Amino acid sequence: MCGIIGYIGNQNVAPILFKGLKRLEYRGYDSAGIATLGSDFHIKKDVGRIDEIHQRTNFLDMPGSLGIGHTRWASHGGVTKENAHPHLDCNEKIAVVHNGIIENYQELKRNLIMAGHRFKSQTDTEILPHLIEEIMKKGKNFHDAAISALRSLEGSYAFLILNRNERKLIAARKGSPLVLGVSNEGYFAASDIPAFLEHTKNVVYMSDYDLALITDKGFKIFNLIENREIDRKIDTVDWDIKQAEKGEFEHFMLKEISEQVDTIQRAAHQNRELIDHVVKEIRNARGIFFVAAGSSYHACLAASYIMSKVSKLHINVVLASEFPHYEHYLTEKSLIIAVSQSGETADVLEAVKSAKVKRSKVISLVNVIGSSLTRTSDMFLNINAGPEICVLSTKTYTSQLALFILLSYALSDKYDEGKRKLTQLWNEIYHLTSATTRTKIKELAEKLQDKDHIFLIGRGLQYATALEAALKIKEVSYIHAEALAGGELKHGTIALVENGTPCIVFVSEENEKEILSNAMEVKSRGGNIIGVSPKNNDIFDFWIKVPEANNENPIVQIIPIQILAYQLAVLRGLDPDHPRNLAKSVTVK
Repeated sequence: MCGIIGYIGNQNVAPILFKGLKRLEYRGYDSAGIATLGSDFHIKKDVGRIDEIHQRTNFLDMPGSLGIGHTRWASHGGVTKENAHPHLDCNEKIAVVHNGIIENYQELKRNLIMAGHRFKSQTDTEILPHLIEEIMKKGKNFHDAAISALRSLEGSYAFLILNRNERKLIAARKGSPLVLGVSNEGYFAASDIPAFLEHTKNVVYMSDYDLALITDKGFKIFNLIENREIDRKIDTVDWDIKQAEKGEFEHFMLKEISEQVDTIQRAAHQNRELIDHVVKEIRNARGIFFVAAGSSYHACLAASYIMSKVSKLHINVVLASEFPHYEHYLTEKSLIIAVSQSGETADVLEAVKSAKVKRSKVISLVNVIGSSLTRTSDMFLNINAGPEICVLSTKTYTSQLALFILLSYALSDKYDEGKRKLTQLWNEIYHLTSATTRTKIKELAEKLQDKDHIFLIGRGLQYATALEAALKIKEVSYIHAEALAGGELKHGTIALVENGTPCIVFVSEENEKEILSNAMEVKSRGGNIIGVSPKNNDIFDFWIKVPEANNENPIVQIIPIQILAYQLAVLRGLDPDHPRNLAKSVTVK
């Protein structure tokens, strides 16, 4: 869960790496560093956000047209300057940046120490430059030494490697994302496309066990398992660099909330033949599993309710990290629908791996074409949300919901009706994301900003929405938020309600009587009731008006809470785009 970028070409490398790291900062932001190669290595790294380090050290005065950069989310070793990347070997000839986890690093490190190597950090990453150094001592060249070193590693990685004495960049991946960029200005390698999107839309998606040897003249890709050179085609992405910039918005989170006016429409405009193909696979399956983590899991849960109602289908919804415990049930007729914004979520990929062992079919819903999940799946649907930079999922969550809704209607031979319903949401979402609505919700945020606990309740589809809403609030405002089905209140949680305890209640026409009865139980014990509902009610101490959208309620009801979470973070002096301890893509288990 770190961000890496490298460049070799005819341009000054420092501004490219600096801008690239800023666009990758959603992947990690506790420390950062850059290494450039001119007549020698030039390295700057420190603890803090990229701009903070830049103010102290000035990344932009680093010379050279070849270099690598890293923004860190700590996994091995504390947040210190010594643990920041890049890392070097003993002779300071090999420089490395890394995303991933090396599982056998302790054994390798012991052997290297016995061979006389001196380590400066507590990271697993630092073993690689020392391994390459040790292998080169025995007569192998840089390229072959890197291959040998990488083959000895267990775990996941995306590495960028430089040799002080050679004008080459080595890029390698196994289980962590890495993509190449190709332009007339040179060649790029990065964790994610936005890092170099302003320079090129021509990309090469690297697969597991790929190693790219990149020079000024081009690149060659070798497979570490097959031990041979292989071809990887150059694709073109249709993302726009403006999608990866904040524009007039203060934060990416607010920008991406506002973009839902368009992204839900894009999610609803799918290739009809592909939708029909997926529908056929769902109908033919014997045992359907929706598998995801975090917000994507909540989208799957909501979809299971919708498909039960609209399509009369039973869906098993399983957290990706728990899915291996279900693998004994899988057969060749099982269907796994795996959902991941990045397509690189480690637990989801592990679940897919378990399914593949049982020869089950895998269909994925993703936002990043060329990701590991798209290449592992038998087929995939693109949610078409464009780059999502904020760590929190907002527009990608509702895009996933939109695609699931479309599938639900298609399964009932009502594809056109489903598409029409999603298209008709445009005006409602425009109003829900407007400045007027944001101002109204800010009033609520001001009332809640000093609270220690917030409870959220719903029934049916609204229960799934409550879970997602609680996640949004706690991950960005750090206020403890707990969601539960309304009927579960009496089974323990109501004991925590006291005078002034806020409770957000999600109401629809379908569950109005039952959920308002649950809300009254909270109010009668001193709780303050915040209603997210088409109609006001005497029970509500604060009312957030949303339209009644039936099966589309999960979309319209979550948007105001996304805004609430954002407003809470800002009022509490927090950075909504970079919440503590979190990173965008969870690429380690």
